Amino acid sequence: MAMTLALDRPIARWAVPLLEPARYKGAKGGRASGKSHFMAEEVVQAMLLEPHLRVVCIREVQRSLKFSAKSLIETKIRTMGLEEHFTVTSVEIRRNGGSGVCIFEGMQDHTADSLKSLEGFRVGWVEEAQRLSQRSLNLLLPTIRMQDSEIWFTWNPDQPTDPVDKFLVADQPPGATVVHSNYIDNPFCPETSWTEAERLRRVDPDGYGHIWLGEYNVRSEAIVLAGKWREDVFEPSPHWDGPYFGADWGFSQDPTVLVKCWIGDGRLWLEDEVARVGVGMDDIAPMFREVPGSDRHTIRADNARPETISHVRGKGGMRIEAAPKWSGSVEDGVEYLRKFEEIVIHERCRGAIEEARLWRYKTDRLTGDPLPKLQPGNDHRWDAVRYALSPLIRVGNELIFGGQ
Repeated sequence: MAMTLALDRPIARWAVPLLEPARYKGAKGGRASGKSHFMAEEVVQAMLLEPHLRVVCIREVQRSLKFSAKSLIETKIRTMGLEEHFTVTSVEIRRNGGSGVCIFEGMQDHTADSLKSLEGFRVGWVEEAQRLSQRSLNLLLPTIRMQDSEIWFTWNPDQPTDPVDKFLVADQPPGATVVHSNYIDNPFCPETSWTEAERLRRVDPDGYGHIWLGEYNVRSEAIVLAGKWREDVFEPSPHWDGPYFGADWGFSQDPTVLVKCWIGDGRLWLEDEVARVGVGMDDIAPMFREVPGSDRHTIRADNARPETISHVRGKGGMRIEAAPKWSGSVEDGVEYLRKFEEIVIHERCRGAIEEARLWRYKTDRLTGDPLPKLQPGNDHRWDAVRYALSPLIRVGNELIFGGQ
């Protein structure tokens, strides 16, 4: 079905791929991204172009049309000035000058036999597709099967195991176009949404990632630093201990990282960071000097690269040494970090903030329970923090908690 633009309307860049014909179209992401608004406009435009087009808007459960896409489609018809082309009733939207209609259905109200009534529909739009059951998906896909038919999905991701995510994201079926959009990508996002998103980003970073960025709502128990950190703007206090500097070396696509942190008032304060991928040996020391004070204090680095440490010390002129490692040093380091009353990350440390949200434990494949093993990735800044604090983490066989 050709979806040539017929209306003079602004379109967000993220939505452009969805203008081309595709058997399956998916728009997933966070709140206020404009997904539903775009699809509602697509319904109006498609029916305007094809007076006999039949469209069904679907939810897993449709208790009331008040909570369906019907009101949004009606709003689009009015704001586009197209009232003369449509007749809106209490249960459907009809196309004047043709047999086209848009209806609204709940999948839980249907069986395989009752869904046969939808076989003449060429467009199906599944709202809140994260709630769609596997049974409903299995019933729906072969039902909307006319030549050039399309099924559209919009959803805020919840779990990677949800049927819509397995179908469109993991399996990536042929003939599918899927985009991810957030409020940041929406040029029409209202200021109130930006304000609310920024508020949540500061007070509840995990919630922000799920609600506003469309990340999966993975169990917080699996997040290594869950409930332990926040983002803020601060100046180091004279009575704090530090600063402490730690470095992690990049491998392949991983970044080389330097962090600067302090300990004080029962808290760990992460003040600064620098990180780049593909840094040459001679460029490491100049990069590290971008973090104030790094050329005047000892840097403790991953001991897996003694030749790099030697080079940065010799030709780079930095005070750098290998951080000690021992059996269980990673686990001891994580335990030490979680002993702080709070970990405060300066807002300019965007990489550390992102990793704090995503650094997680492995989970059991069947139960989803967190395992006492760290998931690889999203740990480069926090490895560097562990190296920076390594003399404090272990003295003999005892964990110590310094810097009050």
